[in-house]
Amino acid sequence: MQRVRDAKAVVEVAAFYPADSSFSLEALERVNKDQKAGSYRCGTMLSGGEYQMLTVDAPNVPHDELKTAVRWRLKDMLDFHVDDATIDVLDIPVDSAAASRGHSMFAIAARNTVIQARQALFSEAKLDLTVIDIPEMAQRNISALLETENRGLAMLSFDADGGLLTITYKGELYLSRRIDVTLEHLLEQDSMRQQIHFDKITLELQRSLDHFDRQFSFVNVLKLLLAPTGAEGLHEHLTGNLYMPVEAIDLGDVFDLSKAPELLDVAQQRRFFLPLGAALRHEEVRL
Repeated sequence: MQRVRDAKAVVEVAAFYPADSSFSLEALERVNKDQKAGSYRCGTMLSGGEYQMLTVDAPNVPHDELKTAVRWRLKDMLDFHVDDATIDVLDIPVDSAAASRGHSMFAIAARNTVIQARQALFSEAKLDLTVIDIPEMAQRNISALLETENRGLAMLSFDADGGLLTITYKGELYLSRRIDVTLEHLLEQDSMRQQIHFDKITLELQRSLDHFDRQFSFVNVLKLLLAPTGAEGLHEHLTGNLYMPVEAIDLGDVFDLSKAPELLDVAQQRRFFLPLGAALRHEEVRL
């Protein structure tokens, strides 16, 4: 992907390499050989079971002590020992018009062994791995491009790990919720079972949006954007059951696809939605 100032980012290449496992050395070596991946800036994403994303109270400590303080707070919240964790933090901005008060932040934790194994895999494939990201931030990157000024934006996507609801405001991630409905569930051929999944999604969205309104009353969420799924009837179901407008996303509205016309197909948009979001990442000041 090539970012362009004041224009859509250009998707230069979108290629899928099937593999027996999520990450195999053989597949990475094929990518490197076929696409000359070694000449690109490479990133990767963790899958749903490889990290935990938690909300914690922001510690009142100096900037350089922040991660240490968050690590201490996570010691009883993780399902593994905190000494075995790689941790990063992401601030949740407060209302600039309100009086200064305590606020929250996201803490992302993954086992050291997961991070080290991913780094070793790319190193063995002779690829320069510059970032290990998570789906929530990939989706945030796309959402931030589609926001209306001074309005919040909800976005919903689905993959093999399930549904992912995010809400962004002024380019910042304010809410992340996982929904236990996978893409396979959405594409269920049995209409009654599919309807059960649709109803579950709707209920989870209603609860999450109501909770967000109470917690962040200063953010006016304009609409919900639905990422490409190929699931017939989902858009109509959500439109008929939510109090806010629901719009379907076409990646052509987000990216310049002239060099990757295969992405005009909804099945390919579904496959590449989060990878393209991750590819939008650029270096930022980190906490």
